[in-house]
Amino acid sequence: MAIKNYTTEVEVYKSLGEIQGALAGHGARKVMVDYNAAGQPTGIMFAIETPAGPRGFCLPANIDGVRTVFTQQKVKAKPGQAERTAWRNVRDWVMAQMAIIEAGQVQMEEVFLPYLTDSSGQTLYQLYQRGRLSLGPGEG
Repeated sequence: MAIKNYTTEVEVYKSLGEIQGALAGHGARKVMVDYNAAGQPTGIMFAIETPAGPRGFCLPANIDGVRTVFTQQKVKAKPGQAERTAWRNVRDWVMAQMAIIEAGQVQMEEVFLPYLTDSSGQTLYQLYQRGRLSLGPGEG
């Protein structure tokens, strides 16, 4: 099965705008886009109020990951397709998360927990991946 949105024609900035709108509509008070040296968006950061105070989150687009999958799946992509696909997939994921938030199934900070950032901008998942966050042995 081919990667989701691999043929999308939706421009990156349209997807980014939809993500920003969804985040703001669900309580984000600050939204910022991170760019690489070439001026291409690579992530979106946002802040929300939580019971523990304001917290920041960072959602990466991981465009290189999309390119790798294109290569593995032998997708012949147009210029900019990896960027469009990556951001459209982030947009779709955010919209799905908003649906379960709206249904009262989760809290916003709960669903975005892996993307919670520390004071140096590292996400909770990155800290866990590097062994700097340990939950101890699981019960099996």
